[in-house]
Amino acid sequence: MTQAQVAIYCDITEKAYQNYELMTREPSLEILVRIAELYNVSLDYLVGLTDQPKPYPKDKKDL
Repeated sequence: MTQAQVAIYCDITEKAYQNYELMTREPSLEILVRIAELYNVSLDYLVGLTDQPKPYPKDKKDL
């Protein structure tokens, strides 16, 4: 996806998203959640706490 597409999905400016990628600004938790949902990865994976990209199940029935 392009930076513009991600920015539109997250309801932020393209420049704001570029700043996250350049690590000159930190996204809010709400934006992190949107990015994780967009790429279908867990927040832990997105922020580098795990190498496992699979998101956690939302419901107990998904376990």
